[in-house]
Amino acid sequence: MKKLMVGMALTATLATAVTPDFGSIGGNQEKAYAAATVTYKVTASKLNVRSGAGTTYGIIGSVVKGQTLSVMSKSGSWYKINYNGRTGYVSSDYVQASGTATPPAESTTYTVTASTLNVRSGAGTNYASIGSVKKGQKLSVVSKSGSWYKINYNGRTGYVSSDYVQASGTTTPPAESTTYTVTASTLNVRSGAGTNYASIGSVKKGQKLSVVSKSGSWYKINYNGRTGYVSSDYVQASATTSPKLVVDSFKTLGNAQQVILVTADNYDTKSAKIQTFEKVDGKWKQVLTANGVLGQKGFALSKKEGDMESPTGKYTIGTAFGRYANPGTKLPYRKITANDVWVDDSKSSLYNTWQQKPANGRWTSAENMDIPAYDYGFVINYNESRTPGKGSAIFFHVGTNYTAGCTATSKEQVVSILKWLNPEKNPVIIQSPVSELDKY
Repeated sequence: MKKLMVGMALTATLATAVTPDFGSIGGNQEKAYAAATVTYKVTASKLNVRSGAGTTYGIIGSVVKGQTLSVMSKSGSWYKINYNGRTGYVSSDYVQASGTATPPAESTTYTVTASTLNVRSGAGTNYASIGSVKKGQKLSVVSKSGSWYKINYNGRTGYVSSDYVQASGTTTPPAESTTYTVTASTLNVRSGAGTNYASIGSVKKGQKLSVVSKSGSWYKINYNGRTGYVSSDYVQASATTSPKLVVDSFKTLGNAQQVILVTADNYDTKSAKIQTFEKVDGKWKQVLTANGVLGQKGFALSKKEGDMESPTGKYTIGTAFGRYANPGTKLPYRKITANDVWVDDSKSSLYNTWQQKPANGRWTSAENMDIPAYDYGFVINYNESRTPGKGSAIFFHVGTNYTAGCTATSKEQVVSILKWLNPEKNPVIIQSPVSELDKY
């Protein structure tokens, strides 16, 4: 690593044994704690503190030669530190460690892979969006809850789908299966894991805490967007239950273990919400959420050929297709050629089937398959009886504006869903206005 920073020295003291912080409980008694054996001391006159482990990250402050900080972990040639109640990073090239122990390796980073990813107030798409993150952005992951990562988002607690976050390294965040509730009337929040650290505020009885990790008898928490520590003696940990998913109430799924749910606010909107769910060990888990589009005129309760509406209902999933090689789907896959068409002539005996040109009198109209919208997709098994005039060529494919009766989303999402679908799990797709989900 090029030493681009102005030199600076840093020392960090790690606590290995602490006594409870009584805060303002019963006389504000505070006891000494046993100091750790390792300190980290800066060897340069001045050292930048950055928001991430690299010189490409912004500078959030600096420390001076001889200063001591709390080192949390090491990531490559960078130390992750507690800097004035915030998380910061400094180059280990300018830090001298005294002692034989080393901080734990920070072996995992979490990077957004979707172009835009919603940050929600809870672990599910039924929770409100509180913002978004962009492709390539690094996330501060606190824990994992099912298929969701709990993150620190602009000083708030947020949740993002783990399907669009790439973890580099082998470790995983702790499972979010516990809530932490303050049991004391008032409990000090400190800048480090010990009573010798300054109080940066307090929490009240009954307050829920966002716990990051545990160090001895101290909980590291997210406190108003800052890193804080509270005594675990005055915090009650209790198991939590997962929020109920919309598919949990469905009665018509039969042996389906994968569900694609396409919903809209009403029949007349072309905008849709796409969610995928999978049953694991007898319980439904949410896998993906994405924005999508329907037919130009929205949903159809009773679809007709050429009405520019997408059919509502529950359907099985047919052949996957694309103009390129199989992207990795387990579904039967067919590569589109320049001669491939889907017959939409209601009077033809081949109505609503995939055929190849030339027509030779077998139909008078057919939809060309070799188009960008069909770069990737799959057949929705609608009108399998091929009833004339009831609608044809109903697909799930690439698109972001509107369709002639299909369902569409971005190419990235289509490929992700194709890779996820498994015919052995009897996948189905349900399309419905939100107000009519009780039908399923």
